[in-house]
Amino acid sequence: MAEAVANVARRINATVEEDLSNCQLISFPDGVFKVLKNVSENIRTITLADNEMKAISSKFFSTFTQLRELDLHGNILTKLPDSVEEMEHLTSINLANNKFSSFPDKLTEIATLERINLEGNCITEIPVEKLSAMPAMKWLNVKLNPLDPDTQSALKSLHKFDVLSTTES
Repeated sequence: MAEAVANVARRINATVEEDLSNCQLISFPDGVFKVLKNVSENIRTITLADNEMKAISSKFFSTFTQLRELDLHGNILTKLPDSVEEMEHLTSINLANNKFSSFPDKLTEIATLERINLEGNCITEIPVEKLSAMPAMKWLNVKLNPLDPDTQSALKSLHKFDVLSTTES
């Protein structure tokens, strides 16, 4: 773990984007919160892709309140904390190739969210009505999920935004 923290610390700077992919992280280290304390308000994009993260803490979302884009693809996440709904500036989240078995419903409460990528998970049902009520939503990717037939039908009739799903020919 110490090596992973050191690797993350080496990659941190005071820009508006943090790429912490491929750092072999199993969680977001507390030491990194301390390092980023003075610059967290400036960070707009964080990439934590292709790590080994099983969970992401509420503290992550309360620290990076100005986040616009979050890339967590290629981890082993099964859920998000309820505090994700407090991300009032988030426009894009990439949760592809994780281990979600259900759609993270709290995402539907983020008014600014435009893009959700959940490709390659184990999701069978999608809250289509909640998604269609999202004011900024433009794009949803749920390809390579074992969607049930009712969900597949509901997604076909959804025309408010672009949907990529296993139902496409």
